[in-house]
Amino acid sequence: MRMSEAAIELHGVSVAYRLHRIRSLKEFTVRTVVRKRDDSLVYALRDVSLRIEPGQSVGIIGSNGAGKSTLLRVAAGIITPTIGVTVSRGTMAPLLELGTGFEVELSGRENIFFNGALLGRTHAQMEAHMDEIVSFSGLERFIDAPLRTYSTGMVARLAFSIATAVDAETILLDEILAVGDAAFRERCDERIQRFVKAGSTVVVVSHELAVIRHLCSRTIWLQQGSVIADGPSDEIIDRYEHK
Repeated sequence: MRMSEAAIELHGVSVAYRLHRIRSLKEFTVRTVVRKRDDSLVYALRDVSLRIEPGQSVGIIGSNGAGKSTLLRVAAGIITPTIGVTVSRGTMAPLLELGTGFEVELSGRENIFFNGALLGRTHAQMEAHMDEIVSFSGLERFIDAPLRTYSTGMVARLAFSIATAVDAETILLDEILAVGDAAFRERCDERIQRFVKAGSTVVVVSHELAVIRHLCSRTIWLQQGSVIADGPSDEIIDRYEHK
């Protein structure tokens, strides 16, 4: 990636979902003929434009339903915008939803290869990092047990360990740091700081504003799918807390 290029760009991005499903050709024809306004669309994002530079650590804040998770999924290429253009560059490690990219009947060890493949990692890469992943996750005793026997916290630890074992240019985190015990969260923090110092781009969604203040130099505040404010974390978070 050339340093002149953004890690993530959104240009006029909107994401809309239809609440009312047209059930017949007759209904479609009637709506078209009478030009009935379609009020069944709900916007998760509305006309969002932003640019995240390589090496930036960016927090995304807002109330439930503000569009934070949708924004990360658009950046990761999981959701295609209804309107607008998204460009993401470089290798990416998305940790967006617990359990995504795992197979519950496989063991933790087998899921390291399975999830790694979904993240674009080769079998050789995962094999080379196997000991590190298992050690970092703290799941040595359980790594050969089926994933269905894992707690939510254990799945989170395994997911984070896999995604961050191989260096990525961009890391997307959606509330993943809220799961797990204090000791593991501290190790996660140290690893994220390592990525930041190495020049990786880190984008974090969290309701824990202290986490955003600590990890992110820039914060974007979303409200009802639109960007309300974008700037230095301390400034934006203070505004958000006193809204």
